[in-house]
Formats: sequence, structure tokens, C-alpha cells
Amino acid sequence: MQPANSIATRLVAIAAGWGIIGLAVGGLMLSFLFRNSTERSVDHRLLADLDSVIAVAEIDCTGSFMMPKPLIAERFTRAFSGSYWQVSTVETDPKSKGNPLMRSRSLWDKLLPVSVNTAPGQVSKGYTAGPISQSLRYVETVVSIARPDSDDNSMPCTTSKSFRIAVAADMKDAELELNSFNTILFWSVVVLGLSMSAAMAAFVRLGLAPLEQMSRSLAAIRDGRADHLEGKYPTELQVLADELNALVQHNAEVVARARTHVGNLAHFLKTPLSVLANDAKGATGALADSVNKQVHVMRRQVDHYLARARTVASAAVIGARCEVAPVLTDLVRALTKIYDEQGITVSKVCPDGLMFRGDRADLEEMVGNLLDNACKWAESDVKVIASPGPQGGRMRIEVVDNGPGLSDEQKKRVLERGERMDESKPGSGLGLGIVKDIALLYGGSFSLNRSPAGGLSVTLDLPSVERSA
Repeated sequence: MQPANSIATRLVAIAAGWGIIGLAVGGLMLSFLFRNSTERSVDHRLLADLDSVIAVAEIDCTGSFMMPKPLIAERFTRAFSGSYWQVSTVETDPKSKGNPLMRSRSLWDKLLPVSVNTAPGQVSKGYTAGPISQSLRYVETVVSIARPDSDDNSMPCTTSKSFRIAVAADMKDAELELNSFNTILFWSVVVLGLSMSAAMAAFVRLGLAPLEQMSRSLAAIRDGRADHLEGKYPTELQVLADELNALVQHNAEVVARARTHVGNLAHFLKTPLSVLANDAKGATGALADSVNKQVHVMRRQVDHYLARARTVASAAVIGARCEVAPVLTDLVRALTKIYDEQGITVSKVCPDGLMFRGDRADLEEMVGNLLDNACKWAESDVKVIASPGPQGGRMRIEVVDNGPGLSDEQKKRVLERGERMDESKPGSGLGLGIVKDIALLYGGSFSLNRSPAGGLSVTLDLPSVERSA
């Protein structure tokens, strides 16, 4: 399911919203047009019936309305059939509905409550209530009817007279047809709207698929599972993909140059320091002691800050990764050769495929310092254990020994101030400090604990690369 603020969700929502509005408006217009068409069809039939009533209407000499040839259509003779006609007088008072003179047998004893404002020659149309609560559509007109023998003036007879004639029809069948049409139209609009929404969602997903592919590729680069954007992209995105690949490559090149400069700087600084140390080595006196002390301090500071600078550069490399098992194997083999004569056994436990999300040299620096420190203090056994962390994207490396270990106060001094606990052991004493700095630069952690054998247990929590599915 897409997030509410995603581009895909917005595009689908906008398209579906306008599509539904368009379908709703179109459906209402179709319903309106169909109703008008139905009304026009009924009106045409009513006008034909009106013409039929007018055609057979006559008046006698006194001006009385008569119908010598009455309409014999069944729908006008069956009671409350839904088809009616009615003839009324035309009153001068507009409020009067006129006096009904004749009506179809289908009306029985009922009257048609129709318009009273129809002018001569005008045709009025509308709806009215009919017998047994019927909804009627009616047409009405005021027409002047002349006597057939009106040219004979020998008799003082009325020659013509106006009457109000109305015909009506029940709209039940038309309403049923209209309701059926509206029902079909409604479900058609619903199905069409859902189909359009599903199609638009599929089109949007298909159109944004290259962006999702690019996002996954960038995540793979960030996690160290790839070193460049893989795959082919549409023309509009291929330029962006090429630029991103160029940026990743440029970043790696800049970092490589920075590390080279750091190495050159280290060599440049250490050579003069070595010369000063050698010159002061055989000398005695306050000056020689001061030079030896300051050279020692400078070496420690140079080692510390150059290691830190190199690690910052390494941690900035996008997509850097290395497999842990080969690194541990090489370190264990090297330290075994160095400390074998002292009776120190170095072993490792590491699953295959465990990947560190960082530079191999930094992993070697961290684990190498920890193993070397453990071998210096261990009585017989040193073990390094690597395993996936409890959370995804993390790993743990634990180095344990069976040496004397550290007290809580000593652990605090090492962690907070990086102090060296025993000057009798060889080395600069910067190992644990460098390990801590490198771990923090990678977003990891460094902790000191007591091992089950009574010695020191050092645990590193570092980022790892999750295996791609």
C-alpha cells in the first residue's frame, strides 16, 4: 500500500477524483436527457390524443359541446386506466377552473385538476395528481370550435365557442423505465469509475516503476550491496542515473586521494620524529629527556589524528563494504605467528556472508588493535566472535581473552580519557582509543565487559550489509 503523501497516491487520487466527478456529472446529464426524452415522447402522444379530441368535437346551435363520434379507444373507456381527457368551459375569472362539460369514461366521477391560465391557442404542459393517487402528465389548450353549418345564417345560432380541452396520461410506466435506466446508469458509472481508478493506479505504478527501481538501487549503494546504479532507465531518468553514478565514482575518487594524502602526511611527519628520537636516544640530560618525552607525545598525537582523519574519509565512501570472515582469518593467522611462541592460541567464530558496511582497512584497524591488545594480556586463549546483530543492518564483533581484565575504574579511565593502564607493555597505548573513534564514526558503539574466563571482553556494534533477497 502506498503512503498517503507519495506521488503515486497523489496522482491516483487527483485522477480518480476528477474522473469520478466527470462520470457523476455525465451520469446526471444522461439521466436528465433521458427524462426529457421520455417526457417529449409522452407529450407527443398526448398532443396526438388532444388533436383526436379536437377533431371529433362539435357544438350545436345553442353552443353546447358535443362529440357525435366519441373516442372509442380502450384506454379512454376503462376506469382509471391512466389515459384521460376532459372538456371544460372557459371562464373569464382566472381563478375559476371552469365547469367540466364532458370527460372520458376512464375518469369515472373524478376531475382533472389542470391549469387555469392557458390562453387561447396556447398549449400548457405539466404534472398533476390524478385518480387513485396517480402522477399524471397533461397537456391542455383553449380552442375555439365552430358549428359545421356556421355559413348558414338563416338561423340565429351560435357559430363558435371556446372550450378548455385537456388530456393526461399516467407516468407510472415512464417512471419505471426512467428508474430502471437510472439504476443501470448508476451501476455502470460505479463500475466504470472503479475500473478507471484501478487502471489509473496501474498506469501510475507502471509509470513510476523506474523511480522505484532507482530508489532500490540507491538503497543498495548506501547499504554497500552495490557500487553504482544498475539497470536501464527511461530517457528522462537515464540522464539522472548517469549523473548519480558519476557522483558516486567521484566521491570514491576524492576519498581515495584524501587517504593517499593522509598516508603521505603520516610518512612526512614520522620520518623527522624518528630522526629526533634516534639523535636523542644515546644522549643524557634534561634536554634529551625532554626531546624523548615530546617525541613520544607527538607520535601518539600524529598516530591518533591521522588514524581519525583516515577513518573519516573511509566512512564517507558511499557503498563501501567488505566481508568479515576473510579479514578475521588473515588477522588470526598473522597474530598466531607472532604470539605462538608465547603459548597464545587465537581463534575465530564467524558465519559466512557477514558483511561490514565500511572500509576493509578500518575493520582491520579495529579488530587488529583489539586482538593485539588481547594477545598482550591473555594467559593462553584469545577468541574473536562475529555475528549478526539483534536488529537488521547491524553486526557484533566480540574479542575475549583470559587475562587479568580491567576493574570498573580502569574501564572508565580507558573509555573516557583513553589512558594506558600499563607502560610495561609495548605500543603507543592508542589502540583502544582508535578503535572507539573508528566505531563512533561508523555510527557504532564500543563497550568493555568481563569475559566468562575472567579476562576482558570488548564488544563492537557496527553497521552491516543485509543480504539482498
